[in-house]
Amino acid sequence: MRIGELAARTGVSVRSLRYYEEQGLLTSLRSPRGHRRYDEGQVERIRLIQRLFSAGLSSRTIVDLLPCVESPSPDTSEAALERMGQERDRLDQHIEELIRTRAVLDELIAANRAHRRELASA
Repeated sequence: MRIGELAARTGVSVRSLRYYEEQGLLTSLRSPRGHRRYDEGQVERIRLIQRLFSAGLSSRTIVDLLPCVESPSPDTSEAALERMGQERDRLDQHIEELIRTRAVLDELIAANRAHRRELASA
């Protein structure tokens, strides 16, 4: 199938599909006229890539994880497990930062409300 059909079937823009190919997430064959051609298996691959992006993973991380999906082996499974652990640790750190930021925001909201009460009672 051509890139437009793949985009329509997956709900991913043609621009994104080209980006996926540039990043090594997707491969295509080229027709004699240079048009990208994709096989049926690429539909599921794109759906997986989309799920991984939705989970907050970067294209670099997804490239590291795909070999485990495509050709599972003890080596690829171990590498993927290690990479997923690193991503989980990164997410934990980000969550902690968000919690601290929320706490600061809560303090600012409380201070603003107190200030508004003071103004209203004056």
